[in-house]
Amino acid sequence: MSTRVEAHEIEQRSFRYFDIVSCAFIAVYLISQVSSAKLIALGPFQFPGAIVIFPFAYIFGDILTECYGYARTRRIIWLGFFAATLMAVVLWVVQELPPAPAWPNQAAYEVILGLVPRVVLGSVLAYWAGEFANSYVLAKMKVWTGGRHLWTRTIGSTVVGQAIDSIVFISIVFVGRIPLGAILRVIGSVYLFKVTYEAAATPLTYWIVNRIKHAEGIDVYDTKTNLSPFKLS
Repeated sequence: MSTRVEAHEIEQRSFRYFDIVSCAFIAVYLISQVSSAKLIALGPFQFPGAIVIFPFAYIFGDILTECYGYARTRRIIWLGFFAATLMAVVLWVVQELPPAPAWPNQAAYEVILGLVPRVVLGSVLAYWAGEFANSYVLAKMKVWTGGRHLWTRTIGSTVVGQAIDSIVFISIVFVGRIPLGAILRVIGSVYLFKVTYEAAATPLTYWIVNRIKHAEGIDVYDTKTNLSPFKLS
């Protein structure tokens, strides 16, 4: 049985599943950085390779905000931001270091991972804006709906967050690399797929959210939370 609490009332509490969901959220995001370097075609649609896993980032983001509140989710979003930045710097440094004479794969490394710094630039900006928009909308809608109709929050927040994410990410990563028409098709394909995916995953999200709320014994509301993305506490 979960008890309704305000977000500020749980700031010093520890939880059984918070670390697990947070790690899964960041892992999905980092994997998406590298897998986005390839465009794949599924029928008439074109997607970055990360499409096979990235929608889970928004599902985990919804679970974090719904179960633990906006403030805790905000910290995890920033941790993901810094982790992705560190990964990009390390991959770039490795790329610039001279290859060993016996290692003939420098060109292959640059073709695949050489795109990563640009991917990460687009991704961290899209992720930052999209995830905070997603979390903000979900937190606000939870208060407005009194915690009812979870599906309206998960889908409504995704409609907003994924629109921002898709436009920012695809534009930064692919402008100048592929024709404008292809960019628009990719944006449309990615956005439609992600929103549809989130809607289809609603039963799974319901199940996980209810299990976590019951296990943790809380139901967090951000009635008095400062929702600025720049406040880390």
